[in-house]
Amino acid sequence: MPYQCPLCHQPLEHRENYWRCQQNHQFDQAKEGYVNLMPVHHKSSKNPGDNKEMMQARRAFLEAGHYAPMKDKVVALLHRYAPANSHRLLDIGCGEGYYTSAFTALSDQHPALTVHGLDISKVAVRYAAKRYKDCHFCVASSHRLPFADNSLDAMVRIYAPCKADEITRTLKPGGVLLTVTPAARHLHQLKAQIYEEVRPHDIPAESLPGMSLIHEEQLHYEMTLDGKEATALMQMTPFAWKTPDSVWQFLAQQQAFHCEADFTLRVYQLSETEISAT
Repeated sequence: MPYQCPLCHQPLEHRENYWRCQQNHQFDQAKEGYVNLMPVHHKSSKNPGDNKEMMQARRAFLEAGHYAPMKDKVVALLHRYAPANSHRLLDIGCGEGYYTSAFTALSDQHPALTVHGLDISKVAVRYAAKRYKDCHFCVASSHRLPFADNSLDAMVRIYAPCKADEITRTLKPGGVLLTVTPAARHLHQLKAQIYEEVRPHDIPAESLPGMSLIHEEQLHYEMTLDGKEATALMQMTPFAWKTPDSVWQFLAQQQAFHCEADFTLRVYQLSETEISAT
């Protein structure tokens, strides 16, 4: 296990129900199986990340299958681009583990693969660890990845932020990062309920030192949502806080709300030559 102490950055060793480094920093493993590697002074609030209500809304929407085409596409790209004999894959911003659990399908191609999920939300990670016993979960910041240098073969980032230097530090040379970001038409009809004018906005490819963009594609399709699913989707979005009550009521009353899903999927690879030269 490549966990690294978030305080002194020394390797953590797993004992019966805790993790400890040589400096005697200790982190208890919860009964659900996850470990909390988020020191108090690294938190921006008492309980950062999704709360219970947000997590449940996200779970209800995802389990309805509306983002399943995107999930399946991510798994297919990992089958295609993950390095041969991959040992470790990290899902950054894993939430309640919907996508993380799907990545275990790669084990038929990579028998030694272990799948890790990381999120700042303790509520979401607890749920994930309790439900998906074939994955390893931790509470930690995506800006301070608790993993050793050159220890990960692949990373997945679905909307989640992460510092570029943390990506290149923890990936092995030749390792890949797969990102999913909203494309121009993503949730256009949902946004139109809030804003008078919705301007299409694409997120450009990232500039990641030492990494090359080796694949890019767009996935676009239409979803038909009932009232419960439409309100759950709105609750998952960053503009939910500015949604007026009238819109919440409108969405809740819908029997067939049509809304576009539009994603950009990109695969970046860490250069072996540039890393070996540093």
